[in-house]
Amino acid sequence: TPSPAKRRRESSKYAPPSKYAHLPPLLDILEPNLIAIFVGFNPGVRTATSGHAYAHPSNMFWKLLHSSGLTDRRWRPEEDGNLPTIGLGNTNLVDRPSKNAGELSKQEMAAGTPILEEKVRRYKPDAVCIVGKSIWESIWRYRYGKNPKPNEFKYGWQDERENMGKIVQKSDTSDEEPWSGARVFVATATSGLSASLKPAEKEAIWKPFGEWVQQRR
Repeated sequence: TPSPAKRRRESSKYAPPSKYAHLPPLLDILEPNLIAIFVGFNPGVRTATSGHAYAHPSNMFWKLLHSSGLTDRRWRPEEDGNLPTIGLGNTNLVDRPSKNAGELSKQEMAAGTPILEEKVRRYKPDAVCIVGKSIWESIWRYRYGKNPKPNEFKYGWQDERENMGKIVQKSDTSDEEPWSGARVFVATATSGLSASLKPAEKEAIWKPFGEWVQQRR
């Protein structure tokens, strides 16, 4: 029997899109001018199969939304389509499903950032909540060509220069006015596989975002 460490390494090998081609894509839940949109890495198999965000029973997403004050009760994954009614939305850095992010290629991860920027630019939410450190690291690598140094990474609100979807100036082909972009909040991952932080530590990181959204409402 392989050791747990070896099993983890094997589960993180690249898997081509054909492996999960039978699974339907997860639709974005986006509308213009939301308070915030959540950004996951990519849909897991359970999520893609069910057609609802963060559907795996071990995922803490819906629990953290409730404990942080983003929702007044613990929502079920099947209710994800109602997120815009409370000013929230959802998308992913990479749209194709897989068992975990380790099955994605570096090229896919890099390609996801400009697509995400365009979504933010199109829908103009007040803020973007990055659901996991590794997602922000992938965005950072695209922007700066390297991983963030320990002193460059922080959970919570990011500096204004990191805003997403910025429109610097009006272009010849678009009527869009300049826009300073959506603020970025980096939250913890919610997957049951993410055990680097204790549940109470995750809740403490999510709490300021929940309070901010409550104020915006």
